[in-house]
Amino acid sequence: MVGGGEWSLLQETIGVSAMHMQLLYNNKVLIFDRMDFGPSNLTLPTGKCRYNDEAVSQDCTAHSLLYDVASNTYRPLLVKTDVWCSSGAVNSKGTLIQTGGYHGGDHKIRLFIPCDDDQCDWIELHQNLTVHRWYSSDHILPDGRVIINNLYPFLYLLPDGNLFVFANQRSVVLDYKKNKIVKEFSVIPDEKRTYPTTGSSVMLPLKLTAGGWDGYLAHPEVEVMVCGGARGGAYMKAIEGLYVAASKSCGRIRVTDQDPKWEMEDMPMGRVMPDMLLFTDDHHLNGAANGTAGWECAVNPVLNPVIYKPDELDPTKRFSVLNPTKIARMYHSAATLLPDGRVLVGGSNPHVRYNFTGVRYPKELSLEAFSPPYLASEHDHLRPSILSIEGPANNVLSYGQLFAITFSLGMYQHAEEYMVAMAAPSFTTHSFAMNQRLLVLYVVDAHQLSAFDHKVTLYAPATANIAPPGYYMLFVVHQGVPGHCVWIRIK
Repeated sequence: MVGGGEWSLLQETIGVSAMHMQLLYNNKVLIFDRMDFGPSNLTLPTGKCRYNDEAVSQDCTAHSLLYDVASNTYRPLLVKTDVWCSSGAVNSKGTLIQTGGYHGGDHKIRLFIPCDDDQCDWIELHQNLTVHRWYSSDHILPDGRVIINNLYPFLYLLPDGNLFVFANQRSVVLDYKKNKIVKEFSVIPDEKRTYPTTGSSVMLPLKLTAGGWDGYLAHPEVEVMVCGGARGGAYMKAIEGLYVAASKSCGRIRVTDQDPKWEMEDMPMGRVMPDMLLFTDDHHLNGAANGTAGWECAVNPVLNPVIYKPDELDPTKRFSVLNPTKIARMYHSAATLLPDGRVLVGGSNPHVRYNFTGVRYPKELSLEAFSPPYLASEHDHLRPSILSIEGPANNVLSYGQLFAITFSLGMYQHAEEYMVAMAAPSFTTHSFAMNQRLLVLYVVDAHQLSAFDHKVTLYAPATANIAPPGYYMLFVVHQGVPGHCVWIRIK
C-alpha cells in the first residue's frame, strides 16, 4: 500500500545545493555545498568575496547559507575554503565544529556559532587538523571533544563509552582511548553498505531504564540498523554505464547482546544513497534504485519515502511506503529532522558542475519539507503542546536530574501511549546523519492536572555516554503524534 505524508515546496531555489545540513538550537539550518566548481546562484552581500580560488580568481557568490525554519527565509554566508564532502558535529555549547574538505580546505577547522541578530558567519581557525580529512565522519564524545574517522563510516557512541564503527560490511567496537578494537562483529550479509556503494544507518532509539540515579547504572539495549547499498563492483559497472540494482536488504544487530547476530529483512524497494532519520519511527528518504554514489553513477530515483516501525512484531508490517515527491534526490542530497516534526530535504548534484539542462537529473537547488503521516490534521486532537518544564534552570539539565513536563492536549482525553524523547540534531551529508541519537526517557510518574493538562515526571539521562553534552530537541509524543519540540541542554 502506498500513501500517507505530504510534500511541500519551501523554496524553488536557494541558489546553493544542500550537500550538507546542520540544524542549530535556534531553529535555523546551516546548509552548504562544495566550492571548487565556480560561482553559485546565490550572491554574497556587497563587499564580500573570495579571492585566488582554485576555480575562479574572484568569487562573490555564496556556497553556504542559513535557513530560518520559522520564516522560511535564508541569508548567504561566506565560507572561505572548500568544504566539499566534509564533516561536522555540534559541541556542548551548540557551536558547529566543522572539519576538513577538499584541496585548500582539507586541513581546516571551521566554527559556526549560532546567533539571533543575523551577524554570525563562518569562522575559520588558524589551527589546522594534523592530517587532511575528506569523506570523514565526526562524533561528539562524552568529554565534549570530537573524534574524526575517514571514509564516512557509520559511528555511534555506546553507553559503555566505546564507539561502534561500521564500514563496508564489517563492524567493530573501538576503545578510542586506547586505540584498540575490543569486539568484532560478524560480517553483514548481502551487499556492501558504505561509499561508494552507499547505504545508510541509524542506532535505533535508546530506551532508558530506572537505573543510574541511585548508584546502580543500567545500560540501555543498543541496536544498530543498516539498510541499502549495492553489490561489490557496482561502482565500476556504473562508470561503464551499467547500473546494478540497489540493495533491498536491511540488517539489525543488538550490539549489547552476548552473541550478537545480524537479523535481515527486506525493504519494499531497493535503495542506494538513502537518508535514514529517526523519530517516532525510522524514515528512509532520497536515493536511487540503481547504481552507486559518484558522478553520473545512478539512475531511477526512488521518490517514495518509507517508514519503518522497529517495534512491530510482525516483520511483514514494519515497512510502509508513503506518498512520493516529484523531485529526484540523488548523489549529494541531504535531509534532517526539524523541530516541528517535519523533515527538511534538499540538494542533489550527480554532476561535476552546476548542470541544469541537457542532463537526466539536473542539479537541484530547491528545498522541500516532508510532513509524515503523524502531522496530518486529523491527528491534531492527539497532538501535545509543552507548557512548562520544571526543575532545570533555563532548560539546562544535569545528568540523572529529576524533572517534570506539563503538556496540554487539544481536547479532553486521557493521555495514553505517550513517550518523552530527546533527539540530538544531526550533521547530515552523504546519506549519514552524524551524531543522530534518540533517547526515550524513563517516566517516574504521570497524572492529569485538568481537562486538558497533564504532567509527567521523569529522569534525565544518567551519563554523558548515553547522552553526550549539548543541545537536544525535547518532544512529547502522544499515541504516535508529536508536538513541537522545546530545546534543552544537558551538561
